[in-house]
Amino acid sequence: MSYVFSPEPQVGVPVAGSDAVFPVRRIYCVGRNYAAHAREMGADERDPPFFFCKPDNAIVVCPPGRTV
Repeated sequence: MSYVFSPEPQVGVPVAGSDAVFPVRRIYCVGRNYAAHAREMGADERDPPFFFCKPDNAIVVCPPGRTV
């Protein structure tokens, strides 16, 4: 098969305590899922949470013990 441009490589995250990598295809997220987050977003804390997705290439792998 001939692609117009090269597809992105498979994204994965390391599995703690091993050399294995877990492949990721989709990232499911929940927003406004606790009262402080709702207030931070300017919403009523009684509003229900909402759900959204992010692409797999939004993952940033961070070494253990570090934060981004």
